[in-house]
Amino acid sequence: MSDSEWQKRDRVLISIRRILTVHLILVLGTICYFAKDLLMPLALGLLIALTLSPVVRALSRHHVPAPVSAVLLVISVGGFITSFGYMMSTPMTELFDSIPNIGQTLEQKISPYKQSVDAISKAGEQVEKMASGSDEPTKVVLEQPGLISSAASTVANGLTTIMLAFVLSLFMLASGTLFQEKLIAVMPRLQDKKRALTVAYQVESSVSRYLLTVTLINGALGIVIMSLLSLAGVPNPVLWGVVAAVLNFLPFAGALLGVGLLAIVSLGTYETVPAALLPPAIYYACTTIEGNFITPAIVGHRLQLNIVAVFTAVVVWGWLWGIGGALMAVPILLVVKILCDHIESWQVLGEFLSGRVPPAAEASEPES
Repeated sequence: MSDSEWQKRDRVLISIRRILTVHLILVLGTICYFAKDLLMPLALGLLIALTLSPVVRALSRHHVPAPVSAVLLVISVGGFITSFGYMMSTPMTELFDSIPNIGQTLEQKISPYKQSVDAISKAGEQVEKMASGSDEPTKVVLEQPGLISSAASTVANGLTTIMLAFVLSLFMLASGTLFQEKLIAVMPRLQDKKRALTVAYQVESSVSRYLLTVTLINGALGIVIMSLLSLAGVPNPVLWGVVAAVLNFLPFAGALLGVGLLAIVSLGTYETVPAALLPPAIYYACTTIEGNFITPAIVGHRLQLNIVAVFTAVVVWGWLWGIGGALMAVPILLVVKILCDHIESWQVLGEFLSGRVPPAAEASEPES
């Protein structure tokens, strides 16, 4: 073959590979969407195992068997979560009991604006009647499941996912170094064995450090918000501290969701608008300082990811798996980033996911 024919064949092969890659991504996305009830517990269990595996390994160096340390860790974490949930049952009950009063107060405050909304709604109905040419347009009413039944179903699914994830993580932690040993056994060359072990340990170390660090930061954020809201005289400050700590695991949207919930409750609790705006302002100020200064300073040198890639991952995994997917989006993206850094054909994607500025780009920046 001539050089032009070889180049033409290479271009065709590259095009075929790109098309196959796009189809593979679509197939994987479809599988993740329709098999989320199966894959979510597996992914969550893997993240829990990656987080706790350094502790199991440290205990094994002190002659504690992996199965024993795994059982102790899983029981301790599960018991802490259960006890904490039981402690939060009383503040949650108080909040639910106050919902009718909050609703009445909000209705009184928005009643001046309700007349304008009703007038606009009636005008829209008249326009619809004129367009349809009928005085009594046909309306189709779809029955929707009740709020309580939907919430109960969501909670039941969530508890099932968490239980399956803990059971899976228990088995993975109890196996000790079995995964690393299998990984070494299946790799054909010594170089591949070393690279596989490097990737496995780096994934484990990065995910564990990230999740533990973020958990400590979110816990501290919840304590600060709880203390400030308590000083401001806000009802159930402990509950809002827990809400802040949990929602802060959700990048971007978690803080806004917490501010919105607290604003609604405050508007339905306080008589004046300035007093009602103080609690969400405190919440927003704390999350802003944490998100823009504290977390980047602590996690920034460990987790260098492109903020656009993080936002995209949160949106995509939130669409695929809901809130659970959005919460696991950053750890999953971190695992993908580490794999891309060690697989030559994926290094272009790894460079895009990285938050580091390339040296060439730094050199090309104009001097001020």
